[in-house]
Amino acid sequence: MAFRDSQDHEDFRSLLSEQRHELMAAEALESDLDLAYNLQLEEALAASLAVHASTSTSTSSSSNPILDPQNDGVPGYATLLTDELAKYVQEIKDRQASEAEMRRVREDLDRRIHDDRVAREILRMPEEDWIERGDNYEKPFGSGEGCSNSKVVEENDDNVFRLYTVGLVSEERVRDENALLAGIGVAICDRRQNILLEVRKPLVGNGTSKIAAHARALIEGLNAALSLDLKRITFYCDNFPLYQFVSGRWPPKQRKIALLVNQVTLLKRKFIYCNPKFVARNDIKFVFKLARDAIVSQISIPAESSCGKNLNETCAICLEDTNVSRMFSVDGCLHRYCFSCMQQHAEVKLLHGTVPKCPHESCKSELLVDSCRKFLTPKLIEIMRQRIREASIPVTDRIYCPYPRCSTLMSTSEVLEYTKDFLAVERSGARKCMKCHGLFCVDCKVPWHSNMTCQDYKLSNSHAPAEDVKLKSLATRNLWRQCVKCNHMIELVEGCYHMTCRCGYEFCYTCGDEWKNKQATCSCPLWDEDHIWVDQDRDFDDEEGEDEDDEYYDSDSDDY
Repeated sequence: MAFRDSQDHEDFRSLLSEQRHELMAAEALESDLDLAYNLQLEEALAASLAVHASTSTSTSSSSNPILDPQNDGVPGYATLLTDELAKYVQEIKDRQASEAEMRRVREDLDRRIHDDRVAREILRMPEEDWIERGDNYEKPFGSGEGCSNSKVVEENDDNVFRLYTVGLVSEERVRDENALLAGIGVAICDRRQNILLEVRKPLVGNGTSKIAAHARALIEGLNAALSLDLKRITFYCDNFPLYQFVSGRWPPKQRKIALLVNQVTLLKRKFIYCNPKFVARNDIKFVFKLARDAIVSQISIPAESSCGKNLNETCAICLEDTNVSRMFSVDGCLHRYCFSCMQQHAEVKLLHGTVPKCPHESCKSELLVDSCRKFLTPKLIEIMRQRIREASIPVTDRIYCPYPRCSTLMSTSEVLEYTKDFLAVERSGARKCMKCHGLFCVDCKVPWHSNMTCQDYKLSNSHAPAEDVKLKSLATRNLWRQCVKCNHMIELVEGCYHMTCRCGYEFCYTCGDEWKNKQATCSCPLWDEDHIWVDQDRDFDDEEGEDEDDEYYDSDSDDY
């Protein structure tokens, strides 16, 4: 609005200047016309005197004053307009000076009102909060909430809503085990404190530091306000570091916290008016109760009603309310999640070649095949059986049937016992597949080469198959490494050159030499800067630095 007023004043000044130039041109034109008229009149009189010479002398002397424009005391029309314009310009200057004085007085009054409010807030602050945060408590005038325009909008506009958010992290006793649980509480109210929306949700994953929980609660609240199409809000925060971060006074040093604060900043830009406020903890107790209820919901499982009514339960992953009949309970730990989330979780683990386990943080309970039939397709069930089979056989004892249409996984000990019933295998490497019953060589890992020793076979088949050649060419081009223990191909995406294969073998990615006792046996560099930098779009819930975040922001130090 201030910018628009300034632009209007500039346009008005330009219009006045243009009008003044036009009046000056009109005055000059009027003067020229008067002069031309007088000259023509004098020429006409002179011609008349020449004809009537005897009577023109007295007439000419008496008529000359009439032709003198200086004796005409009546001002022209252009002169009158110029005078009126000058008076109007002076009035505008006087009004601008008056408005500047009024703004100065208003700003001084707003500053006094701000100081009085800050003083009253300090008086209302509990003694323990003042001891904890009093040295860092500040509300400078003109920074966000202290500016006069913001105050006017907040106090006089019923369309400004209030957002209260809290994130809690608590260590609870769950089924005789200690577990770190987190939850958030969100409340949106109008100016008269009428509650419009309440949200209570548990937090899952590794983001369990206190400041991260508060930031996630704020993000959840801002998204909820946008979903309600609210354009003007004031959000209240009791976490002092987070308040400093979102206000722009402190830069966050931890990458995860910086990502969360950046997300808050992006959400704030979607509002017409969005202003932070730091409040005492006692002022938002009702939101604390919402966050606490979210934690309690993770401790106790809702009991089914004896009346047979349909009950809903909140999934801790997608945070959606789901009918209890569509909730899956993990055998052993009894953690519960909806079928959809469990299906996605199991599919990702199976495609990565691992056995899916309970998705709850730090829980090691494995999923049972029979239980997973509720949400997995028959094809995925078969893949899961294969993954469990692979996990049960040591890497050095695994062997696959070399026939492409079979490729059954077996252990060397099992296939040896199975083959003894059909062949004399003491002096040969012949084995019989337990599924397709095809003969193959356990040493060469190819279909059985009858009447030919392994050495003769390798000499006669010195060229590798086309598929193996393509794979090695692709690995060489992409700088992949092959584990010498299980022969799996490994690609370095990011991190150091110390690689740990899923079979447990540790080696150097640069040269392939083995690591022993967590020590390198080569002199290759440990890392390269290009592989250390982490993509900013990566999920901020990584485990790295989680404990450091907790100690960093929850300590008594003032260095944030």
